[in-house]
Amino acid sequence: MNKWLVAMLLSMSGVSAFATEQAVLDQYQKSCFACHAFGANGAPKSHAVADWAPRLEKGMDTLVKHANEGFNAMPPKGLCFDCSADDFKALIEFMAAPKS
Repeated sequence: MNKWLVAMLLSMSGVSAFATEQAVLDQYQKSCFACHAFGANGAPKSHAVADWAPRLEKGMDTLVKHANEGFNAMPPKGLCFDCSADDFKALIEFMAAPKS
């Protein structure tokens, strides 16, 4: 019985992780893709580690603040008006990660 419960919990966490990843991807497509996929207006390109490295050195708090308040050509909220600080963090982590 315990092995079954552990297996069920593990499979549920996998589904939850997939749902979270899909939610980030969906939000990225809706609000970040237009600029970050192509590096428009100086935006760091998605999955371009070299573009993101100097920004990540500033710290996640600074990057989330820039996303929330706007920075350079990026408008406040980066066109994600319902994003929370945690959403911005997840989006930044997604875009800064190498292409898998």
